[in-house]
Amino acid sequence: MNRRNFVNSSLWATAGALHLANTKPKPVYKYKLGYQLFSVNQDMNADPFGTLKALKSMGYQDFEIYGFDADAVTYYGHPAADFKERLDEMELTCTSGHYGFAEYLDQPEDALRKFVDQCIEGARTLNTPYITWPWIAEEQRTLENYKRMAYKLNLIGEQINAAGLGFSYHNHGFEFEDHQGDTCYDIIIRDTDEALVKLQIDMYWVMHSSDQTPKEWVKKDPGRFVMWHIKDMDKVTRDYTELGNGSIDYREIMPDPKESGLQYYYLEQGGNFAVSAMQSAATSAEYFQKHLQKLLP
Repeated sequence: MNRRNFVNSSLWATAGALHLANTKPKPVYKYKLGYQLFSVNQDMNADPFGTLKALKSMGYQDFEIYGFDADAVTYYGHPAADFKERLDEMELTCTSGHYGFAEYLDQPEDALRKFVDQCIEGARTLNTPYITWPWIAEEQRTLENYKRMAYKLNLIGEQINAAGLGFSYHNHGFEFEDHQGDTCYDIIIRDTDEALVKLQIDMYWVMHSSDQTPKEWVKKDPGRFVMWHIKDMDKVTRDYTELGNGSIDYREIMPDPKESGLQYYYLEQGGNFAVSAMQSAATSAEYFQKHLQKLLP
């Protein structure tokens, strides 16, 4: 081989190697990148499908739904069947939903059962595996109400599980406040049937208000924390902030997914946006995909 042929062969070999490096397939993750749609609630109310399309372009594939009207069985004003059709067109999924159970805490069980049936109808139409109780109002947060809530969580869980769906409870910070040596979260874990009531752990609120880390909570009840909410905490105000801008080091506090029983996770930011809700969603998606997604293969 003469020098010219040798040089040309070397150049082609180098180019081929670079091509192979650049076309190396990206890792395939078991878990879809999820987002809690309350984080962009104003945008969803104004233009739900345009908002979902924009979120998809950021890398989000799966969502926890909000905006349910029980009597009309609609989401963000659209019939559940129509909403599901649009999701399918965009190749997006919803795997959980937050529903307004708090107002039924003090209502008769018949009213609660009717509402649960409406939630089941909506969730089945969206093909959503989980229905989630997201919070209770401030005036409801008493020790006696927590005990009453645990009883109703079991009732709801039994009804939802009988329909072939899963039911979970989502925490905030008030669940960790001390009430005569007891906490709401202790009561829920102790007084609900783990086969009927799963847990959706909000790691921001655990780090904000609990004296234990998400890892420690998971070790207390392994296999029960089937869903995660992931958001960051401002270093000064301790308010919400975009992932990567705050004080929570998820590489240190994130539980083992297998030990947790993790099925789905959702990034979230309920407010305190640096620019806008949608820009915050993009910032968090970029940070998560670059730094944290590999922790959940």
